Amino acid sequence: MRKLYGYFRSSAAYRARIALNLKGLEYERAFVHLTKGGGEQFASEYAALNPQSLVPVLQEGEDTLTQSVAIIEYLDEVYPEPALLPKTPLERARVRSIALSIACEIHPLNNLRVLRYLVRDLKVTDAQKDEWYRHWVVTGLAPLETRLANDSATRRFCHGDTPGLADICLVPQLANARRFNIALDNFPTLVRIEQTCMTLKAFQDAAPSAQPDAE
Repeated sequence: MRKLYGYFRSSAAYRARIALNLKGLEYERAFVHLTKGGGEQFASEYAALNPQSLVPVLQEGEDTLTQSVAIIEYLDEVYPEPALLPKTPLERARVRSIALSIACEIHPLNNLRVLRYLVRDLKVTDAQKDEWYRHWVVTGLAPLETRLANDSATRRFCHGDTPGLADICLVPQLANARRFNIALDNFPTLVRIEQTCMTLKAFQDAAPSAQPDAE
């Protein structure tokens, strides 16, 4: 039994869906609405699965995994083909560095619970909240564009000619940027890689708009 708990707009859940699709792994979907009724992720039944009350959660038999990057690396170790990380330690470090610059430096500052705290607790306006979002996305994407544009290891994808962990993190982040009307004209390398990824069925089927719980 394999079950993925997620929400169609969640960047982290989007990453997990892409990885599962690239691996060709079947899974049952469970939907956790992050805003309905104050957030279904806070219900006691779900919090028992993940005390952080975050998505995704992957149930693999009797085991429960949390945190999207950890889930993706688990899948890559247990189901090694096609590989989502390159062969050499130096190459793997490069890919992890790119992925973590998104998953750890950009995404947490624009996560739903952060935006909710800004509005509900700190009483910032919607305009200020959106400016916060834009600032941190652009601040994170700009050096990533420079890095990938000037590195010979960047080819069709973030690393080489097959999609991997870095691409899995990049595509959802750019989707979120567009949802908040952030212009991506200054990031042609990132957009080119995203467009290449989106020619693949694994990425298409993982997109938020393709999910049964999409609104």
